[in-house]
Amino acid sequence: MKVAILGTGYVGLSTGVALAEIGHDVCCIDVDGEKIKQLNQAVSPIYEPGLEELLIRNLASDRLKFTTSHRDGVSGAEIVILAVGTPQGEDGAADLTFLEQAAKDLAAHLEPNTIVVIKSTVPVGTNDEVKRIIEANCSEEVSVRIVSNPEFLRQGSAMKDTLEAERIIIGSDDQGAAEKVKEMYRPLHVPCIVTTLRSAEMIKYASNAFLATKISFINGIANLCEAVGADVNDVARGMGMDKRIGEAFLQAGIGYGGSCFPKDVKALYHAAKQSGKDLGLLAETMKINEEQRVLLVKKALNRFNGKLTGKKIAMLGLAFKPETDDMREAPSIEMAKLLHEHGAEVIAYDPVATKNAKKVIGDRVSYACSILEAVNGADAVLIVTEWDEIKQLDVAGLVEKMKHPIIFDGRNCLDEEKIRACQNIEYYPVGRPAIIL
Repeated sequence: MKVAILGTGYVGLSTGVALAEIGHDVCCIDVDGEKIKQLNQAVSPIYEPGLEELLIRNLASDRLKFTTSHRDGVSGAEIVILAVGTPQGEDGAADLTFLEQAAKDLAAHLEPNTIVVIKSTVPVGTNDEVKRIIEANCSEEVSVRIVSNPEFLRQGSAMKDTLEAERIIIGSDDQGAAEKVKEMYRPLHVPCIVTTLRSAEMIKYASNAFLATKISFINGIANLCEAVGADVNDVARGMGMDKRIGEAFLQAGIGYGGSCFPKDVKALYHAAKQSGKDLGLLAETMKINEEQRVLLVKKALNRFNGKLTGKKIAMLGLAFKPETDDMREAPSIEMAKLLHEHGAEVIAYDPVATKNAKKVIGDRVSYACSILEAVNGADAVLIVTEWDEIKQLDVAGLVEKMKHPIIFDGRNCLDEEKIRACQNIEYYPVGRPAIIL
């Protein structure tokens, strides 16, 4: 099947590579000429495990192509997928500017009977509006067949999430179009759920909002555990064994970030208000998450009697999660800002996200090339991202390098046995008793 994809961000690129991998003829289109040049040289513009290997293989097999030409890209395509960004607007609603422009760009070259699939995360009713935009801008009268096919990818596991998806949502009021999209995904052998356009749009927002709420709930419980002397790991394990709850997303820490949860929760909350419905639960989800992002700084202030001026603080991890260089809504951004405002000298380390971190954090911190360089002479360490390199570090060796062996673990990722094997150490996790030796 010939497939065209508009947009080569996380979603578009991962989808394009995966569809080529399962045998389709895929052409990805982007207006960024430099990015397209890079992709045609088999160089991925994003860090994503497994992506570059598949990119190289499918370019070599000629199943995958990249172009800046909409005409060339959509020519002969049976399915055109829109996978452009829908970032958060100033009012919290989704900004559909890029999607609307993509629809207009597509309209000029759309061929009869082509199915248009919207994979971008969009508010309920957007697919209908995109159909209207395309029909209004077509050079000749074309009956547009629209399918909503929301993505459920996670940065750091995007290829696995695409090729081993748990389910595929297909929303359409055109049964034939829905069946065609099911056929495109058939080689994946994944259950497909067919719904109306608006139900499919809502499924994506509801799913992300629920997971974000689950994270904020366990973080609220973690803060209560600290106050009453309970251990949130034990609590989460006991909760998670209940099949009605499940263990996923019950890891206490310093909140959620990334390109999806923050903007999708805000967008759903905004849409609810516009519809005259008050989803107060989401307001509390966002409030808890904002507070959790700066939890480690508050802990450090408490430990140092409210004064961080002149203290050397090492931040380990900058990306919002491991296995990605994505800095969007990363807790490290607000932490760096607060530490800088309190007069701390901050040195940070991340194995892959430093380049992107410099763009958003700037010179509020200095950047180390290794963990040991970052912690050398530090008064305290803040663990922000649970990279394997950080989880598996030699705690004793870390302590030897520090001026004061004080660790604030925002991801509860260090081995407590290694902590207890050290002498003269202070370890402050989230939602669990501190270890002071």
